[in-house]
Amino acid sequence: MRKTLLCATALVALTGAAPAPSPALQLGKLEKIGTVDPRYQAYNVEMVEVTGGRFWAPYGGPADERYRQRPPIDLTDPKLVALAKALGPSLLRVSGTWANNTYLEAEGENLSAPPAGFVQVLKRDQWKNVVAFSKAVDAPIVTSFAVSNGTRGADGVWTPVQAQRLLDLTRDAGGKIYAAEFFNEANMPSAAPQMPKGYTAANYGAEFRIFRDWARKAAPDMKILGVGGVGEAGLLKDVPVPAEMGAHVSTDDMMKANPNSVDAVSYHFYGTVSQRCAGLGIGTAVKSDALTAQWLDLTVRDYAYYAALRNKYEPGKPMWNTETAQAACGGSPWASTFLDTFRYLNQNAALAQKGLKVVMHNTLAASDYALIDRDTLTPRPNYWAAVLWHRTMGQTVLASPRSPSPALRLYAHCLAGKPGGVAVMALNTGEAAQRVNLGGKGLGWTMTGQPLDTRNVLVNGKAPALSADLKLTGLDGVGVNGSATLPGQSVAFFAIPGAANPACR
Repeated sequence: MRKTLLCATALVALTGAAPAPSPALQLGKLEKIGTVDPRYQAYNVEMVEVTGGRFWAPYGGPADERYRQRPPIDLTDPKLVALAKALGPSLLRVSGTWANNTYLEAEGENLSAPPAGFVQVLKRDQWKNVVAFSKAVDAPIVTSFAVSNGTRGADGVWTPVQAQRLLDLTRDAGGKIYAAEFFNEANMPSAAPQMPKGYTAANYGAEFRIFRDWARKAAPDMKILGVGGVGEAGLLKDVPVPAEMGAHVSTDDMMKANPNSVDAVSYHFYGTVSQRCAGLGIGTAVKSDALTAQWLDLTVRDYAYYAALRNKYEPGKPMWNTETAQAACGGSPWASTFLDTFRYLNQNAALAQKGLKVVMHNTLAASDYALIDRDTLTPRPNYWAAVLWHRTMGQTVLASPRSPSPALRLYAHCLAGKPGGVAVMALNTGEAAQRVNLGGKGLGWTMTGQPLDTRNVLVNGKAPALSADLKLTGLDGVGVNGSATLPGQSVAFFAIPGAANPACR
């Protein structure tokens, strides 16, 4: 009975019952304000997932448990491949804090423990699986390189031996590295074991020049990203850096050392940390804030900080967010629920309007912030949101239509694959229903979830799924004839192919 009522609610919402009419959104007159990369919506598979190792512990264990040993992810699993393929074309970033101290075996090696100066071992077959997965799902590889003590010469300076080995193996496996940061989160260089202590912006500047010169020769078609800083506009701005994270190195100082040296300026963003890292003293994600403007707009604050550094040192270069999620340290328990879908989609849309070219969600299938449950390969609400974004929101970013209510966030792009068409994404963060006048016929998809922290989202009243033959089901659009009503605290996508917007031709 409850499912029947939910289906009816979604269908009524899309066919236009209640509340009062609102002015037409004038979709054909929305101005173009930018473009995003064809692979805008990307994702991370952490290096420690590939090797296996201690990653963020599932909730429900000992109160002080932060990490738990996890086996390597199976990138050959047909279900995982099918789910990732539905997000393509995309980008696959294999990096993370653990990548900084991971040793790639040489040909013929078979180590049971990492060499001195490293913490994890990457088997050659494991990386070959990464390459095969990348090709199967149409997501070129983005990565970063090991910089731990084991990569350094007698003088303590970084050498590209491990980086060259990774590059060579990628090519031998029939792939290539599309883009790379020097190393992960260079503004916190001592956050992982076996990293050099007392590392400074001057050290980074000198070593980045070694990296840059090597990369330009060894992989001239690989995009160089940097610096990949995190938290400097918020998390680390007003709170002392916890001792376990090492000394903070300023992204400003690092970029100043080598201006005009990257192909794109990269940064990471987390609004806060999960309960696993509450001991750091920098606050944790607050569930009751999930739909507030203060929480949703944090992402714009951090973009502005790093974009200002781009303007100073790398003017005109694209901006990439190469790692982001609901909260650092694996995400809060509600990161895997519909409640976080508002943040996920708002971030995609708001940053596209600001000029971001690529955004990489952390992760595809590990811990609570993942798009897909690692153990069951069940897609989470953010996965279905990502699919609907991919199917509707094209590369051309349009100015937002005028919203009839502060609780209703409206964003628009040219409609994917339909010249002249417009896609509208609507986020109703309030409890009251909201009516939108789209001014034309099309299709709509309304995402709802009860309660809001459910992991079982509905699309037009139906549960989307991956079928036994590895096809996505339950995502059919419902016809819209001019107007539509969004239930309270819901998300909707609308495709209006006849909008006749000249910016979309």
